[in-house]
Amino acid sequence: MMRSPLLSELFSLRDTLDTLASQSSQRGSNDAAVAMPMPIDVFATDDHAVLIAAVPGMRPDDVDLTIQNDTISVSGTVRSVADTEDAKHATWYVSELGSGVFRRSIALPFALDADRAQATFEYGILRFDVPKAETAKPKKIAISASNPQGLTAGSSNSHEPAQAAKEAELQAVH
Repeated sequence: MMRSPLLSELFSLRDTLDTLASQSSQRGSNDAAVAMPMPIDVFATDDHAVLIAAVPGMRPDDVDLTIQNDTISVSGTVRSVADTEDAKHATWYVSELGSGVFRRSIALPFALDADRAQATFEYGILRFDVPKAETAKPKKIAISASNPQGLTAGSSNSHEPAQAAKEAELQAVH
C-alpha cells in the first residue's frame, strides 16, 4: 500500500509541531529552561508517611523540604549544564536535561508530626520519612458489654425470655 505524498507531508508536519510544542513547554517566559517535573513516590503505613523523590544532579543543599499541617513540599533548583564553564562556548546539538526551579506539594489525608521527621539523600534520591500525628494513627477501642445479663443477638427489648430459658436449663441440669 502506497502512502500519498500529501499524507506523508501531514505526518511530517505533525511530528515537527510535536517537537516544537515539546521544546517550548520546557522554556520559561524569558527563554530560561524550566525543570522537568520531579518524579516522586508517596506511601503511608499505620505509623508514618514516606516520600521518595528522584533529584538527579542535585546536592542536599539544593533541596528545601517543608511540612505544613498535612502537606509535604519539596522545592529546589536544578543547575543548568549550559551555565558551566565547559559549556559556555560549546556548540550544542542536544539539550534535554531539565534545569530551573521546581516545587512539588503533596497533601495527605492525615496530620503529620514534623518534629520527628527524618530525611536522607543518597545517589540523587531523597527519602523523607515523617510519622503520622498521634491523632491520625488508628486506635483500637475496647468494647465492653453494657448489659452483662445475657442479651442475645437479635433480641433488643425481649431479654426476659432469654433469661427465663437460661434459668430453665440450669434447673434441668441440677
